[in-house]
Amino acid sequence: MSADEGRSIEQRKADHIRINLVEDVDSRVTTGLERYRFIHNALPEIDARRIDTSLSVFGKRLNAPLLISSMTGGTEEARLINRRLAEAAQHARIAMGLGSMRAAVLKPELASTFQVRDLAPDILLFANIGAVQLNYGFTVDDCRRAIELVGADALVLHLNPLQEILQPEGDWNWSGLLEKIEQVVHGLAKDSVPVVVKEVGWGISADVARRLAEVGVAAIDVAGAGGTSWSQVEMFRATDAVQRRIAAAFVDWGIPTADSIRYVREAAPSVLVFASGGITNGVEGAKCIALGATAFGMARPFLKAAAQSTDAVVEEIAVVVGQLRAVMLAVGAADLAALRHAPLVRV
Repeated sequence: MSADEGRSIEQRKADHIRINLVEDVDSRVTTGLERYRFIHNALPEIDARRIDTSLSVFGKRLNAPLLISSMTGGTEEARLINRRLAEAAQHARIAMGLGSMRAAVLKPELASTFQVRDLAPDILLFANIGAVQLNYGFTVDDCRRAIELVGADALVLHLNPLQEILQPEGDWNWSGLLEKIEQVVHGLAKDSVPVVVKEVGWGISADVARRLAEVGVAAIDVAGAGGTSWSQVEMFRATDAVQRRIAAAFVDWGIPTADSIRYVREAAPSVLVFASGGITNGVEGAKCIALGATAFGMARPFLKAAAQSTDAVVEEIAVVVGQLRAVMLAVGAADLAALRHAPLVRV
């Protein structure tokens, strides 16, 4: 990586944090979760103190099916944010994903902005690489290097074709990528490292889920539409009117999160489903579990909290998990297995 490329990536990461915190980057698509309601159980016959929200994912025991979704890295501000997120994740014993780590692999001096194991030795931690980088020289060994740099338990390969084509510095070659994803899956299987594939906010279709399952991915994070629109983020980053107008047209693009969960669950029953994309509270997260997800992820609420302090992130996690527990009592679900069978009605 040249010095100019390094500065470009660092500036892009700084732009992403700033824009997410101060601009209106919400998708005009809703998550679809508002179309579902639980059937209230006025006589649950459960001691709320014994409700069990724990589960095991990839051999790690989690206190709740909650994931701090992949967000950032590569700048000093991102380093502080990641460390606050990790401290809070360790305190709550939940999972955490790191932002795209290409910069850290190619520019090792940036690795410290992603490294959090000293603060969070026990959490389920995901390294993260843009899948399209496999078409630009990234190898299985580079993916392995990303995992080793942060002591991650699994690798996320993220899919973001729309974001890439809207970036002036984006990577546009998406041909032949499934075969390369399969090579990563098989290569990391030798190290017993599972591979997760996720979108970044436009959802995963049934066809894509089926193809990913066929090459052996361990989990799919749907990252559906309804939360942050990265086309809007790139619109705010645009340097000229043409770029802005191209990006602005996609504010209502994508598969709503609720629909994507159902598509992926039905098309790829053998893989774990993580739900993210516009989820803001534990009630919505519980709906995702009932729709077929194993866990649910949130990003921007935690980003905003981490911009303040670790305590703010701890509080946000406590609120979300408290909401989840309240849902479980109110539908008569003593554990997550029962929540998965809690009836939802369309409204």
